[in-house]
This record gives sequence, C-alpha cells and structure tokens, in this order.
Amino acid sequence: MTVNIILLGPPGAGKGTQAQKLVDDRGMVQLSTGDMLRAARSSGTEMGKRVAEVMDRGELVTDEIVIGLIREKLAEGGKGFIFDGFPRTLAQADALGKLLEETGEKLHSVIELRVDDEALVNRIVKRADEARAAGQPVRPDDTPEVFSDRLREYYKKTAPLLGYYYAKGELQQVDGMASMDNVAAQIEKVLDRQG
Repeated sequence: MTVNIILLGPPGAGKGTQAQKLVDDRGMVQLSTGDMLRAARSSGTEMGKRVAEVMDRGELVTDEIVIGLIREKLAEGGKGFIFDGFPRTLAQADALGKLLEETGEKLHSVIELRVDDEALVNRIVKRADEARAAGQPVRPDDTPEVFSDRLREYYKKTAPLLGYYYAKGELQQVDGMASMDNVAAQIEKVLDRQG
C-alpha cells in the first residue's frame, strides 16, 4: 500500500534527513518543490519551459505550475510520496487535496517535527562551529539572528496549516528534538498505523 505524507517542521528540524531515510528504507518518493523546479527547468518539457521562463523573469513560480509538476510526479507512480516544502499556504493545501482526489490518491498523514526553538538555534550554531573547525564552508544563514528570523517566518506561514490539518484529523506530531534514530522510529509508527 502506498502512503502519502507531508513533512512539516522548521528549518533545521531534520525534515531532509528523515525524508531521505524514508526514500532509502521504504522506497518512497520525496517531492521537494525546489528540486522539482530545478529538474523541470532543465528537462526541456513544456512544463519545464514554463518554469524556466518564470524563473528567468525573476518571478515566483505559481501554485498552478507547482501543482502541475506534482501531477506529473504522481503520474510516474511510486511507493508513496513525501511532500516536502509544499504546501506552504492554505490555498496550496486545498489545491494539493483536490489534486490527490483527482488522481485517486489520498493524504495519509501530516507529520510535524516538533522542536524547541532555543535548542534548535543552538543546534544550528553548533553545526556552524563544527563546520568552521573542520575548515568547511558555513551556510550564510547559520547565524543565530538570521536563523531566528527564518524560524519566525516559518511559524507565521505554517501555523494556519497546522490548524487546517489538525481539524481534518491528519496532523501527527513527533518529537523532533530526539535522536535521529528515535525520530525515524516515531515516523515509522505513524506510517505503520496507516497500513
């Protein structure tokens, strides 16, 4: 049985790590909006040409285009999809719900990685310090100030989504501050309940 999920959590919560684990362990397909746009841009398809034109003008890609890309990915099939970075707004959540219905798919869970903001900022600062010590490049957004701004922006945009999916009975929360393996085990429990 395929299981489709949305992974929510602030920057640095470990969504990418957990999504990759699900791809490796369960054969799920990660649908990352950024990755899909980059791939479409270089694909040469009609949709790819539309994406390239919009991006070349320096404009934001419309929800309609992102939904079109997701539709193409769903048509390719798979053992379940992980929506990463989409939806970010209530309008996108509605559009995704309609698309899943049209394609005979359903959303099984919205998994929120709950984190302690202060501990998360400390985790990011530590990551930057370790990179510096190892002579590796440090991400420009790995400063407490910039990261705190990113957190505020995330919560401002995502809070309505949490309420939306909670009201539909689809929101599941896991402790994002636990160890990587423990978070993975919590996510596995949520997915196993879907099967």
